[in-house]
Amino acid sequence: MKRNPEQFKNTEFDVLIIGAGIYGAFAAWDAAMRGLKTALIDKGDFGSATSSNSLKIIHGGLRYLQHLDFIRMRESILERRHMMSMAPHLAHPLPCVMGTFGHMIKGPEAMRLALLLNDIISWDRNRLKDPQKHLPRGRVISRDKLLDIIPYIDRERLNGGAVWYDGIMSDSERLLLSIVRAAQEQGAVVANYMKAKEILIENNRTTGAVVSDQTGMDSFPVRAKTILSTAGPWVNKLARNMEKNEDLIEYSTAMNLIIDRKFSDYAIGASTKSTFSDKDAVISRGSRLLFIVPWNGKTMVGTAHKPFSGDPEAYKPSRDDVVEFLDEINSALPGAEITMDQVTRVLFGLLPMASVNETSGDVQLEKHYRIVDHAQEGGPEGAFSLVSVKYTTARDVAEKAIDVIAKQLNSTTPSETAKSRVWGGDIENYREFMRQSEAEPVPERLMQHLKAVFGSRYTDILELAGTDSELLNPLSSATAVTPAEILYGVRREMAVHLTDIVLRRTALGSSGCPKDSLLQKIADIAGDELGWSEQTRNTEINRVKEYAGFIK
Repeated sequence: MKRNPEQFKNTEFDVLIIGAGIYGAFAAWDAAMRGLKTALIDKGDFGSATSSNSLKIIHGGLRYLQHLDFIRMRESILERRHMMSMAPHLAHPLPCVMGTFGHMIKGPEAMRLALLLNDIISWDRNRLKDPQKHLPRGRVISRDKLLDIIPYIDRERLNGGAVWYDGIMSDSERLLLSIVRAAQEQGAVVANYMKAKEILIENNRTTGAVVSDQTGMDSFPVRAKTILSTAGPWVNKLARNMEKNEDLIEYSTAMNLIIDRKFSDYAIGASTKSTFSDKDAVISRGSRLLFIVPWNGKTMVGTAHKPFSGDPEAYKPSRDDVVEFLDEINSALPGAEITMDQVTRVLFGLLPMASVNETSGDVQLEKHYRIVDHAQEGGPEGAFSLVSVKYTTARDVAEKAIDVIAKQLNSTTPSETAKSRVWGGDIENYREFMRQSEAEPVPERLMQHLKAVFGSRYTDILELAGTDSELLNPLSSATAVTPAEILYGVRREMAVHLTDIVLRRTALGSSGCPKDSLLQKIADIAGDELGWSEQTRNTEINRVKEYAGFIK
């Protein structure tokens, strides 16, 4: 997969997808698999905006029970299973737990019923050949067992706990990139750092977009019969460009924290002390639920929300925002005493907001996706926008969006993504795959690392390294990432900037800013490949260090 803007010229595509987050990636894969001429662009790097802000959980929709929304629950359960199947090296089972309190809605009796309903509704969750992906039944546990799992939980009226199972993405950035690569292998033309400046309209029908190559500042038209905007927080701006005079959606900030501690092997649901009312809930818990998620030896905590208006480019959480959220987390986990110096990274983005409680300021997030046909809103034919709300169901919603576009293009080929594997996902049994002995004289730790990250395509890294063993030596004692992976990101995965490598092609910056010496080493490897001057290398290093998500 090499970046080549020339591929976008002198071709009329069936669909141009603007925005390469998780929804755009799935839409491009789906469209390309149906045989549609597909183009995918993003003004930044693949998945560098809202899709990078995730708690990594693949939700089965247990929380929808309080809304009695069994349809959304089934959608989530099916998509969780599809994710486990299509990306077996990147999606794994995750045990989850929350405390039970008293004998009402938060009590063990109510939770036992909820877990039973969850098991019944997800009756086909283990319809997968790989036993490593099977999810056990939920259960209620004793107070002592709950405190063994998480001793910091609020003990007032605590009388037990509820355990259930969901999924977790070990590397959501790699998952998204693997979907983009799958789309490209199916014929999609893809590129990062390509900004849609203007939607082209002739005779009240979209004919494509004027696109600016952000690396060379060359602008040119990309011709397309239809356009699908999957631009996340920028969907309003593109919608206005398609002759819609009002915003499609209002937005809320969304902030998650990475803590340099591990609290448990379980993801923990903990209620905040402040009251919270979900106006759509049939059964209200009366408080907001935080999730504390184990991840790569550290912990992720989320999510904090506040209303947002203005330019999406301008949003960056302040230190005060982080401190305020820490106070809320510590109130939900008495005794945990999480301090600012334990926070290593802030994940942030914007999510669609339904409303704001004028009294409390609580945000009600939008719960339902929207596929907007702009022709029905007074705009041009062939222009569509997708308002996305949830990572887990992105594949299903993208399929539905491409269904609409395919119908307009008179294509009857059905979607195949639910039955397919992402790039690197050709693994039938994950445990056996990780246990297999290899002919290559490579240390076991390195082999485990490469397989976990690249799946069945781990051999690409070995082939790139060839006989140069130095390329397979870890960059430092603190990481398993090798120089070969840096070269691979540049040569075959369109890494343009050092941030692309540190934040998305590898896990080097997943939980905080790498040390200066390591950044210099990465910049030198990438710089030698990309022809960076010494000044450019320093600029790229500073760009990483100044990234707003890293806590200084």
